[in-house]
Amino acid sequence: MAVTATAAAGAVTALGLAAAPAAAAPTATTAARPGDACTAADLGTRHPYVKTTEVSPTITHFKGWYVTEGTTGQQTVSTDTTTVISVSVGLNDTIETSFAVEALSNVKATVGLDVKLEYTSTSEESNSVTWNLTQPGYYGFYKGTKKVTGTYGSLNCNRAQQDDGSWALKWTEGPGSGSFTTFTTLEEGAVRCQDSVPADSIMARAQALLDCGSVASKADHPAGAVAPTAKQKPDRPAPQPAPTAGTPAEQPTATGHSTRAALDCSTEAYKIAVPGKPLSWGAPLLADDGVRLRPSSIFSAHLDNWRLCNVTEQDGVLEASLWNWGNGGCATIAEQNASTERAVLMTVPCAEDDLQRFYIYRDVPGSSKIGVQNKYTGSMMGYDRYADGEFIRQYSSGRQDGTGTFDLTAV
Repeated sequence: MAVTATAAAGAVTALGLAAAPAAAAPTATTAARPGDACTAADLGTRHPYVKTTEVSPTITHFKGWYVTEGTTGQQTVSTDTTTVISVSVGLNDTIETSFAVEALSNVKATVGLDVKLEYTSTSEESNSVTWNLTQPGYYGFYKGTKKVTGTYGSLNCNRAQQDDGSWALKWTEGPGSGSFTTFTTLEEGAVRCQDSVPADSIMARAQALLDCGSVASKADHPAGAVAPTAKQKPDRPAPQPAPTAGTPAEQPTATGHSTRAALDCSTEAYKIAVPGKPLSWGAPLLADDGVRLRPSSIFSAHLDNWRLCNVTEQDGVLEASLWNWGNGGCATIAEQNASTERAVLMTVPCAEDDLQRFYIYRDVPGSSKIGVQNKYTGSMMGYDRYADGEFIRQYSSGRQDGTGTFDLTAV
């Protein structure tokens, strides 16, 4: 009688900044694809999309076990860890941001498997396997899962010119690609060399670990554990290669705080305001304070005025440093908070630092609506609620209610 396992469920002057109608309602958060239409409310949002996937049955725990006449029946075996799989998205293995969770949700929909959507590791699972054995023989007790890996891209809403010369808002691939790893619920069971099992299944992987053609698999053993063969020994992670020039695809480099001699800034000053409302980005006077929503008045002391500096443009997306006229600092996310969801936007002395560089996504010409994304963290700028004194913060996927869309209006 074959033993089978049961699967578990499983350029600045050309900005064209003019007044525009109010932002439309945000689009649904279903998986966006490159080229899909978006709205002005999406300018401050960002979404992942799955580019490639690979599913591979993987054994995570294993133990060779010999059963003799008189020792059949229910057996509980403590297995050895053979492979450790940890959930990760890009450089972040904490899965605390909305972008990472959405990425894994898209993976789940793409592969049609019930994969883990939060940080966990197969090493956190119990290694005990209990199974009822009806015949003597050489068994492999195992736990295994389907490991799901692949790559993802990042989509932002930006204006695109159509073949007829008109403009429209579309989801376009932006910065922030990377790779992911996740896995399905663990299965467990016991298998023998002579058992017939489905090809490329978790059970087949376990059967391969039995090394059925080896002398060890055919020799008589006392009941109980069998010394592991070379195939059954734990995978050892390969040593990490020495760092090379360049940076990972997930993030540009934060290059410290070497002060720039000068910034090539626009002569025009701008307000970054909430569309149709009086509050706009106001820089702080105190170094340990952050950028907040503030009303503009004669007492604002230019703290609500920003210049775009060292501007470049690629594929219709502006990249710039945001220099504040009032305090002379550049907008940034503090380096120690770079991976923190809802970290506050600050101003510091301007430097060669990607934490001080921002991508600006624009509405169609004639509209002044924009979305703002930090180059280093990949997060979008927004705020928790509309109120005087409310901080401008970073959100990995932006604010899905449209509160990450601002007006960039000339002063």
